[in-house]
Amino acid sequence: MTEATGTTAGIAGYTALVTGGGSGIGLGTATRLVRDGAHVTICGRTEDKLVAAVAGLQQVASEADTAGSAMYVVADVTVEEQVAAAVTEAAGPRGHLDILFANAGGSHTMGPIAEADLEGVRATVDLNMIGTFLCIKHGAPLMAAGTGEGVGGTPAPGGSIIGMSSGAGHFPHRYLWAYGSAKAGIDMMCKYAAEELGHTGVRVNTVQPGIVDDELMSFITAGGPLLDDYLAEMPVSRLGTVEDIAAAVRFLAGPESGWITGEALAVDGGHHLRRGANYGLLFG
Repeated sequence: MTEATGTTAGIAGYTALVTGGGSGIGLGTATRLVRDGAHVTICGRTEDKLVAAVAGLQQVASEADTAGSAMYVVADVTVEEQVAAAVTEAAGPRGHLDILFANAGGSHTMGPIAEADLEGVRATVDLNMIGTFLCIKHGAPLMAAGTGEGVGGTPAPGGSIIGMSSGAGHFPHRYLWAYGSAKAGIDMMCKYAAEELGHTGVRVNTVQPGIVDDELMSFITAGGPLLDDYLAEMPVSRLGTVEDIAAAVRFLAGPESGWITGEALAVDGGHHLRRGANYGLLFG
């Protein structure tokens, strides 16, 4: 708590890397971090999308009248050299990274296990689980307490890693097994990392979003039987928003959650209390 205001310290001046930051939840989270005064680097594979995103983030910083800033690095999270370069760039002149949101993910296959395409399964695991692993591998050393300078030139206190999981990684969603299995792997890997890295001052948690109304899920949120199935199984029966997830990530990223690590936070309107969605409805 600060003596002057009696409020918890924020994240002004923190350095952050958001993978998959050019759109959707990644961009929404980057927006929240910039608005709160962080220096955010977003990365992704499509430069045009990143350029447009950074322009918007810089406008947010200007309107919020904070010291927040934004830049981008083109990087594919499945390529180790590119991840290492993105992490180093995000750490900036202080040589320390405070926040890492390993958000990049997606699914390259859907349907029955017995009919699955091997390459689609491998690509799904690579994008989600291996991408998150590479972020932790290269991010953690630059987040350890005492690495580089902290905000204001004081010794850096550590950092916070947030992995992007999914409700599909916590309870079965019919025919979404490859994506869900990869997300379950992220949850467990982040628990291992939390146990291993705690002594360095690095905390590691995950978020498990439910159905969110963004570009990635627009083929569902536009309406139809699958959306109806989702809503029927949610105690708080509405679509999630990018801002819902960004708020959860912001909490896990900052000092407000300083004694939380190894947690998988469901942000899904209570969907995890019931059954998973039936993606078989997409197949007629």
